[in-house]
Amino acid sequence: MKKQISIVWFKRDLRLRDHAPLKQAIESQTPLVLLYCFEPDLIKNPHYDIRHWRFVWESLADMQVLLSKFNQNLEIVHAPFTKVLSKLNEAYGIKAIYSHEETGLQVTYNIDKWVNRFCQEHRIDWHETPNNGVVRGLKNRQSWVDNWYKSMQEDIQTPDLSRLKTIKTDKSTFTSFANSIPPVFQERNEYFQPGGATYANKYLKSFLNERVARYNSSISKPEASRTGCSRISPYLAWGNISLKEVYQARMAAKKAEQNLRNLAAFGSRLQWHDHFVQKFESEDRYEFENINRGYNQLNRTHSPTLFEAWKNGRTGIPMVDACMRCLHKTGYINFRMRSMLVSFLTHHLWQHWKEGAVYLASQFLDFVPGIHYTQFQMQAGTTGINTIRIYNPIKQGQDHDPDGVFIKKWLPELANIPAQYIHEPWNIPPIEAQLLGISPSVLKPLVDIKQAAEHARKALWKHKKSDLVKKEGQKILAKHTLPNRKMQ
Repeated sequence: MKKQISIVWFKRDLRLRDHAPLKQAIESQTPLVLLYCFEPDLIKNPHYDIRHWRFVWESLADMQVLLSKFNQNLEIVHAPFTKVLSKLNEAYGIKAIYSHEETGLQVTYNIDKWVNRFCQEHRIDWHETPNNGVVRGLKNRQSWVDNWYKSMQEDIQTPDLSRLKTIKTDKSTFTSFANSIPPVFQERNEYFQPGGATYANKYLKSFLNERVARYNSSISKPEASRTGCSRISPYLAWGNISLKEVYQARMAAKKAEQNLRNLAAFGSRLQWHDHFVQKFESEDRYEFENINRGYNQLNRTHSPTLFEAWKNGRTGIPMVDACMRCLHKTGYINFRMRSMLVSFLTHHLWQHWKEGAVYLASQFLDFVPGIHYTQFQMQAGTTGINTIRIYNPIKQGQDHDPDGVFIKKWLPELANIPAQYIHEPWNIPPIEAQLLGISPSVLKPLVDIKQAAEHARKALWKHKKSDLVKKEGQKILAKHTLPNRKMQ
């Protein structure tokens, strides 16, 4: 008779604290396989980049350090979970699978559907736990806010690792997957935040104890935000820390009665996190089509030349190019600048949002499908229910990087531009540019900002008034609108 085991399937929940599936699995007293699969279909998916898989590897390594203290092990393989599950089922009797629900891309949803069929066919219990405050199968938002607060205030589900009993799998079970994890995943890149719960807690602690004092004053500034913001977004994205842990740490910090305004602003963004993921959970067509079908008739152009210039930070618009190049190098820019990049692509360059959404996903270290796609469509103006925001990248630079410190940091070709010309370098007198040794090639903007914005504004507002957009907008409001509540 086959030995009975259960599997804890790790996905975007790479931690050992506040992990209800792991806690439930340990309490089942069944021998366990703790499993993470580097999915080939995900690795080759254009939404992802090597930066993501390095972060995941570091997160797994961090987990293994703690597990080794209890003489336990995490199985890490480079193979589809579907194949690994089939192999394990041949070698053992699988009693149950424990995992968190995942609000992911179509590719991960397809994997989940296969696993569900497999479990039904082989009579395996699959225990899925809700992730953060996101509710599967939700019809409307009438009680969502109250339920979200309730979930955030529940006890931390910390597994007792001293009771954990992982099996030593027969190495022949994983023969075809052994030693196949790409070495490049294990290479450290100093420009990116390191993965793992250890660093997640380090960043959160330093933020709540010190850096939160600068939160409101730095959140919109591309340079100051790099230290003034919490910088825990990649740790939330990959589950190195749960939203509940962050929420409760914030509430504990409030008791000190310091930085209350900054903590309130930070807290509102925690609820905002799950609000947008919930939208995607309830309507995942955000990934593929205009959420407001009335915008299917809005004909944006497709220009590979314009897209490549935007993608590579070569538009000639200093703030746009600096943000993109910073993102390439570090995987992070603040929210306002992300919105500006989307606005510039979809409004000033008048390109469809889809290709840009996939590309920026590959660059954001903290890429969360639910937040990414719902926000992208909101900024692109295809929801029909949000204010149309056309960010002026020149004004954004003047307001949030007045001396061009951030711009010059990421655009060395503009290092000699005087501050009065840094946001519109094409206005520098030719003789002065020549004396400063500035190449004329860096002084040519890709588009006229004013004219391009005017074209987009007229087209978007005209379309927003159409009957179909309004009709679709009412459906969206009925499904996704939150009752008015202030952050606690």
